[in-house]
Amino acid sequence: MPAITADTLTLPRISGSAPTDTERPVRSVTSGPRGYEGEGFPVVRAFAGVSARDLDPFVHMDQMGEVEYQPGEPRGTDWHPHRGFETVTYMIDGRFAHQDSHGGGGLIADGATQWMTAGSGILHIETPPAELVESGGLFHGIQLWVNLPKKDKFAAPRYQSIEGNQVTLLASDDGGALVRVIAGEIDGRGGPGDTHTPITLAHATVEPGARLNLPWNRDFNALVYVLSGRGAVGPIGHPIQQGQLAVFGPGDRITVAADGAQDSNRPALEVLLLGGRPIREPVFQYGPFVMNSKSELVQAMEDFNAGKFGTIPPNALMPHRPLR
Repeated sequence: MPAITADTLTLPRISGSAPTDTERPVRSVTSGPRGYEGEGFPVVRAFAGVSARDLDPFVHMDQMGEVEYQPGEPRGTDWHPHRGFETVTYMIDGRFAHQDSHGGGGLIADGATQWMTAGSGILHIETPPAELVESGGLFHGIQLWVNLPKKDKFAAPRYQSIEGNQVTLLASDDGGALVRVIAGEIDGRGGPGDTHTPITLAHATVEPGARLNLPWNRDFNALVYVLSGRGAVGPIGHPIQQGQLAVFGPGDRITVAADGAQDSNRPALEVLLLGGRPIREPVFQYGPFVMNSKSELVQAMEDFNAGKFGTIPPNALMPHRPLR
C-alpha cells in the first residue's frame, strides 16, 4: 500500500485531549457488500445500509479493489455524465487516467487524488492507462461523492489534481500512526483539497498495537472506513475490519486502534477518516445526478440529452475492452 509514507518520528504530532473533550461513541458498524462498477471492476459499496442522515454531506463511496489484475484484465468506466455534486478519486495503489469535457484530466497514481466538481454538468471517463492494461498489476482506490448545497448545485465544473506529496502529514501522539490529510483540517493543520462543502478527508495507517486519537470538528459527522486490517473504534473498542464502516455520534475526538496481530499481507490497519458539515437539504438521486427535487432530475436528464454537459473531446480516452 504505497500511498505516501513518512517517518512518523519527524512529523508534527496530533495534540492530546483536553479535560473537557468528549469521545465520540460508535453508533453503528456495517459491512459493505461487494459488486462491480463501470466496465466491470470490483468494488465494496462502503455506505450500503447506512442512513442518508448519518452520511450527509456524503452520498456514495466505493472501495475500488484491492485487486491484483492479470495482463489484459484492468477495467475502468466509459464516458458518463454528472451533475450536482463532487467526485473524489483517491488512488492508493495503481494508476487511473481521467479526462473530462471541461479540459480537466491527468494520471492519478499512487497516493494521488483527483477532485472533480461536476456542478452544473460534466462528462468524464476514468480508465486504467494502456500500459497497466497490458502489464496488469495492483489496483486499489476510493471513489467518494460529496453533495453540494442547493446554492452550489450549478457551480462551474472544476478539476483539482492533488499529488501524493502535497498532502499534509501528521503523526499520532505516540508516533504509532501516520495521518495523511487530503482535505479539510485535523488539529489545525489543513490539507490541499479545496471543497465547496466543508469536509475533512484523511487516510491513516495505524501500526499493530498502536492507537490513534484525534480531534474532530463538533459540527461535522464522523465516519471511519477500514481499507485493510483489523482493529477497534470508539471509547469502548468496537471490533472493526476490512470493508466495514463505523458511524460515530457527537463529541470532540475519534479513537481508532489496531489489533496487535495483523495478517502477513496486511501489516497495518489502514482507515479512511471522513466527515463534514451536514447540508440538511432534500436529496433526489438518479444514477449520476444528485439534485434537490424530482423536477431537477428530469431537467438534468433533458440537459444531458441536449448536449449541455459538454462534448467528448477529439482523441479522447476510451475504455479498454478485450477483443472478442
